Amino acid sequence: MASPIEDYALLSDLHTAALVSRNGSMDWLCFPRFDSDSTFGALLGTPEHGRWLLAPDGAHEGTTEPLGAGPAGNASGGTPEAPAENGQKLPADTAASGADTSSRDAVADAKATEGGTATEQVWHDAAQGGSGVVNPTGAPSHQDNTKDPREGHGRSAHSERSSGRATGADDAAEAERKRRRGAPVVVERSYLQSTFVLRTCWQTATGEATITEFMPVGDRRASVVRRVECTSGHVTIHQEIVVRFGYGEAVPWVYRVNDEDTGAESIVAMAGPDAVVLHGSKLPVAEDRRHRGDFTLQAGEVADFELCWFPSHRKVPAMCNVDQQLKDSVAYWRDWCSRFPPQGEYHEMVKRSLLVLRAMTHESTGGIVAAPTTSLPEQFGGERNWDYRFVWLRDAALTLESMMTHGYEREALEWRNWLLRAVAGDPEDLQIMYGLAGERLLIERELGQFPGYLDSKPVRMGNGAMCQYQGDVIGEVMVVLEKLRNLGEREDHFSWPLQKSLLHYTEKHFFDHDHGIWEMRGEKKYFTHSRVMMWAAFDRGVRAVRDHGLDGEDDHWARQRDELREEIMEHGFNKEINSFTQSYGSSEVDASLLVLAQVGFVKYDDDLMLGTVARLEQELMDDSGLLRRYRTEAGMDGLSPGEYPFLACSFWLVEQYAQTGRIEDARKLMDQLVGYANELGLLSEEYDTANERMAGNYPQAFSHLALIRAADAINGHAQQAL
Repeated sequence: MASPIEDYALLSDLHTAALVSRNGSMDWLCFPRFDSDSTFGALLGTPEHGRWLLAPDGAHEGTTEPLGAGPAGNASGGTPEAPAENGQKLPADTAASGADTSSRDAVADAKATEGGTATEQVWHDAAQGGSGVVNPTGAPSHQDNTKDPREGHGRSAHSERSSGRATGADDAAEAERKRRRGAPVVVERSYLQSTFVLRTCWQTATGEATITEFMPVGDRRASVVRRVECTSGHVTIHQEIVVRFGYGEAVPWVYRVNDEDTGAESIVAMAGPDAVVLHGSKLPVAEDRRHRGDFTLQAGEVADFELCWFPSHRKVPAMCNVDQQLKDSVAYWRDWCSRFPPQGEYHEMVKRSLLVLRAMTHESTGGIVAAPTTSLPEQFGGERNWDYRFVWLRDAALTLESMMTHGYEREALEWRNWLLRAVAGDPEDLQIMYGLAGERLLIERELGQFPGYLDSKPVRMGNGAMCQYQGDVIGEVMVVLEKLRNLGEREDHFSWPLQKSLLHYTEKHFFDHDHGIWEMRGEKKYFTHSRVMMWAAFDRGVRAVRDHGLDGEDDHWARQRDELREEIMEHGFNKEINSFTQSYGSSEVDASLLVLAQVGFVKYDDDLMLGTVARLEQELMDDSGLLRRYRTEAGMDGLSPGEYPFLACSFWLVEQYAQTGRIEDARKLMDQLVGYANELGLLSEEYDTANERMAGNYPQAFSHLALIRAADAINGHAQQAL
């Protein structure tokens, strides 16, 4: 069984990504691209669908925290608590990890007396003026660890960084934790500061170990590196690797090879066009179509492993220089973050969100995936399971906006160039989404070999929404490209003619119903949000001519814009409920209506907008204070009803509150939302507040994009107040 979604860490090499659970199991990895077939697919099934476990012996299979726990304590923002064995309440730092803190403190005291291990002394030296990147064994410095990006906000304000998950487990889970008392526990997990290099510190009955893992960046080498170091006593490590290409269906041919130069032995797994090689000094052995093995490290000893993908017709690649790759990867991420300006409140969460967006951007093409996963459910046990490993024009446009407003103009231009390539050709062939390099054929099919995450079926690859007409998409693109012009970026012989063709496309589909921003699979309608975004497209076309001196049919576009406005005000606003509506002639509302103020259709404090906000709070806000996208029970989306609150919608509400002077409401909701992130600062698409569980694909670009906008709104209000 896969871990709770919030238990996973993201690793990225800017070409693909891996998800590693808190218990040390790498359960999701697609080589060599985000949208490739899975090599490890246990996230959607069982270990038989592929995974790589590396953790202290006795710690595997969910011993670090019971299933059902959420990220970081209670929703009220108070100190999280958990039941103790005698019925008393334990402080959060004790309850969260299940560790024996007295033994942990004793170890810490002993180290302080002895001056620490040799490794720790190097860490200390680095903190006093050394490089602080790697020590002679390559182990990162404690001083470099990212502090919990949620620190000081809401649910996480009193949580220990190493926990990052809810307490107060049910009776069965508590009994399970008692049964496993004495098993290895994670006492700290974090990224190195401003990187995607993950450090997990384990404590066992015999010693302590740190596992450092990352994907090398910059050399186009498709690999994952995992380093195990014993930092005190001795620790026995258990390893199990199950390689299954082709979404869990292709069992590879496995054999051993020796390096021609060093004689070192490695394990190769091959099936069809794909092959991987596992390098390392402590290789597992074959056992029942998988490889398992245990090894023991003494204090100061290190074991390195690298799993490297390569085309099966090519020579087996040699093992990388782990120290150098670690140093280079840390340097890459920190150099990228060096352009990030101070943000005021929520600085760490905004930085981590931008890092997530960068991690999900393909280095070569500039394409930005909506998420690196497929089919993590929007409702556990339900059918709302979609493949998000593609580039939505809407999401990518919003990413461009976040990048260019936070010091990353080069990345914004890379995306603009991706857009030009992807949509080049007949505008009638325009899609709402593309592959990483602009591929158009993203045929959706079901993968019946997977039982699905928590039995959520079907598991899908590809996305049938590629064929949908969504009227809002051109508006999203035009709004962002207008902001790029306002920052001084010049249009060229290709970029502006393409935008004019997009406006002609919008005009040609002026009277067409669409599927809406949420990709409804029911009847097409005139969705108010879509019509407003069409208004925004024509409006930005007019501005391009009148404000920036570009050539174009500004008078004609202005007439189209004004006609749309009259239509929207007549059919998209319901006077009886004093609110804009989800679609024309309806009394249903939709959280996407919060975007109307963001694009300037109405002002944030317009009475029409304030009435809409009141209606949204009345109809779509759940008991925890989060917004749903719309009422699925109304049946307009063609699917069975039921889903959890969509996090981006509540971040939009934060922005609306901040822009209309409800700053305390904005901060309260923002703190609550930030508290739903795990201790690494990662957010999923949705959140199940009843069970304190993340839901939906993960990590989700849209959630992190909306977080950035919300933080900007709060910080903008603070600056105005000054």
